[in-house]
Amino acid sequence: TAFLVAVGILMGATEAATVSASVRVSYFNSASNETVSQQCKSGVYGFNSPLRSARGAVAVPHGGSLQACDPNTTFSTAEPQWVALIERGNCTFAEKIHVAAERGAAAAVIFNTAAEGNRTFPMFHAGAGSIVAIMISSLEGMEILRRIESGLKVDMAIEVEKKHGPLMNFYSILFLSESLIVLAAVIMGYSIFYYTQRFRISRAQEGECELREVFLNS
Repeated sequence: TAFLVAVGILMGATEAATVSASVRVSYFNSASNETVSQQCKSGVYGFNSPLRSARGAVAVPHGGSLQACDPNTTFSTAEPQWVALIERGNCTFAEKIHVAAERGAAAAVIFNTAAEGNRTFPMFHAGAGSIVAIMISSLEGMEILRRIESGLKVDMAIEVEKKHGPLMNFYSILFLSESLIVLAAVIMGYSIFYYTQRFRISRAQEGECELREVFLNS
């Protein structure tokens, strides 16, 4: 019964924690002399991210690498309110987000690797700081990056969109499976300990009864 209850809690927590992010990107198009806005459809909040809005100019890491794994990474912006655009890979999500938080970013936006295409998932990044952290797809991340590299100033607005009820993607299932394995091992270990103790107590009581019978018969 305890195992089934734990399963329900884990599944509920996994489902409740999957929250979509509405991501709007805007930039000034000098050719048409107007501001162009685009909507990213793949945004997902990290499991450890505060569920709130964030906005600012988009900035990328300096120094060639876009992955922000070096604690001394700086970002290409002088704006007071800005959002870090970081590529996934080579270090943990928590390390990347922590670097962005330390540099003063309002949010960290991690775009997935090219091999993953449009896939996104809720990141685990405990201890990374209190800034908003979301993941977007590789395709959308690379599109934003191209605009920045072409010299455009890109702004981003992130809003909480909605929670997904029955969503259980590959990464959520993997996390749930690992949690259940650990839980099963703990329950099994406790059960073995409990029944071993009961067996020892039972044997000890039988021994006492035998001794009493010997004393009574002697």
